[in-house]
Order: sequence, then structure tokens, then C-alpha cells
Amino acid sequence: MGNIVTEKLGIKYPLFQGGMAWVADYHLAAAVSNAGGLGIIGAGGADPEFVRNQIRKCKELTDKPFGVNVMLMSPHAPKIAELLVEEGVKVVTTGAGSPEKYIEMWKAAGITVIPVIASVAYAKRMEKCGADMVVAEGTESGGHIGEATTMTLVPQVVDAVNIPVIAAGGIGDGRGMAAAFMLGASAVQCGTMFISCDETNVHQNYKDIIIKAKDIDTKVTGRSTGHPVRGIRNQLTRKYLQMEEEGATLDELEQLSLGSLRKAVVDGDKDDGSFMAGQISGLIKDQVSVKTRIETVVEEASKLLGRDF
Repeated sequence: MGNIVTEKLGIKYPLFQGGMAWVADYHLAAAVSNAGGLGIIGAGGADPEFVRNQIRKCKELTDKPFGVNVMLMSPHAPKIAELLVEEGVKVVTTGAGSPEKYIEMWKAAGITVIPVIASVAYAKRMEKCGADMVVAEGTESGGHIGEATTMTLVPQVVDAVNIPVIAAGGIGDGRGMAAAFMLGASAVQCGTMFISCDETNVHQNYKDIIIKAKDIDTKVTGRSTGHPVRGIRNQLTRKYLQMEEEGATLDELEQLSLGSLRKAVVDGDKDDGSFMAGQISGLIKDQVSVKTRIETVVEEASKLLGRDF
């Protein structure tokens, strides 16, 4: 059976890898693309030349399509937006802001534009601005989150727009993928399930923390600031939540978490690292290759849906 997303993007499976800052580098993106999904490099707050280098290294490892996720609140976003055109990137996903001022330039360069959204209103706005697809991301996901759950958000977005919808948040096995398609999604995006994969270039402590996590082991910090983030609970999350309860200022909270994602990814600091991960963490029980992870998910979903991808 044909799939509008795989046909548009030239990929084998309707499965994206989330553009996780510090985690989604060219090693992971290339591995996902080579395994039939859409690998995505997470630009995060990196400078343009770092992102350019990531793109070029990814091209050395794969001849398959891959994308770049642009965090629009980054001060480097304008230059990164331009270099995506210069480097011939085929797909861009966006978060933490509106990509409206870049869409015309990207589409003129033949780039498929896929904003990550957390509400129906924003999905409709992105469609009106010319987005080719949207990623509807539920609050179950890791990192920066919205309020609506995937189960409620995806069908409402599907009903509201005429462009393909990719479901994200709380999808880590074939059952989740099948459920997303039953809700009307045309593809899924997964992040947490890739963190513990062999090719993911993060500290082993990060992988082990995901594998050992239980269903209740994620916490959301930052609700008081309007920028909620989901991660694995540890000393940092407990301190952050305590400070929030005591009325700490945004500056005080930012100072506490400064560099915490790097501490998790690079140093494996179990106490003060920000181990961003979704509620699906409790389902991830092993460290395997990206290819094995993807094929296991797709095969299970295929059986449940009674169709091949």
C-alpha cells in the first residue's frame, strides 16, 4: 500500500527520528536513514558551521534522504535556515518558534517543510503558511512539551488540516505506531526509543538510564516558566521542582539548569544532567542497533494493521 509521506520523501518506512538537541547528530541520523526511516540532525543551539559540518558528515554516511531540525529560538536560526538551502538539505523540521519567514525560501529550494506543532490552531496556521506536513507532538514526549496528549491531539489535527500529519509523543513500539495510524496519522516520529541504540553518540549512562526507567520515572519541570520540559527524574529535577514551588525566578532556574543537557549527553552526570526522555522510556528494555529497533517496530505495526509498509 502506498503512503503519502514515504512517497513524498523517498523513504522506505513512514517513521521519523526526532531531532533531539545534543543527541541527534549525524551518526544517528545516517543510521536511521540507512535503515529506511527519516534521520534528522538536531541543530539545537549549535552555530551554523557546526550544523554545516554535521550535514556534510551525514552525507558521507548515507545517500538516503535525511532532515535537519531547526530550533527557531536559537540566535543562529536565521543563518542555519540559509545554510540548509546552500547544503541541499531535503527536509526541515522546526520547533520552538514559527518558521513562517523561512518557508518561502525553503520551498523555493525544494525543501519539504514540516513544523512540529502542539495545537490544532498552530497546525492550521502552518498549513496556511505553506507547510508540507506537520508533526503533531503530544505531551508524552521528551524534552520541550505542550499540554495535549498524543491520543487527543493527533485526530483533531488530522480533522483540521489537509496536509499529512506525523504523530509523535509516546510512540516506542509497533503498538504505538499502529495506534497512530488508526488515529489518522500518515507517519510517526520517535525519539526516546533511539537514545539507547548502538549508533547513538551519547554517554552510556544515558542509555542505561533509559533502559532501566519505569513508567513513572519522568518528570516535567518548567511549568512555572511556560517552558515545560520532560526528562528522567534525578537530583536536578527534584531541585528544580523545589525551586519552582518556592517561587524561584526564571533567571535562577536557568542558572540551575545551565549546561545540564551537555552534562547528560557528554558527561553522563546522573545527578546534574538533564536526561530528556519521554514517558515511553518504561517500554525500552534493551540496547540494539537502529536497524533492529526500526524493523521490530515496523513489523509489529504491520501485523497489527494487516498491511505492509
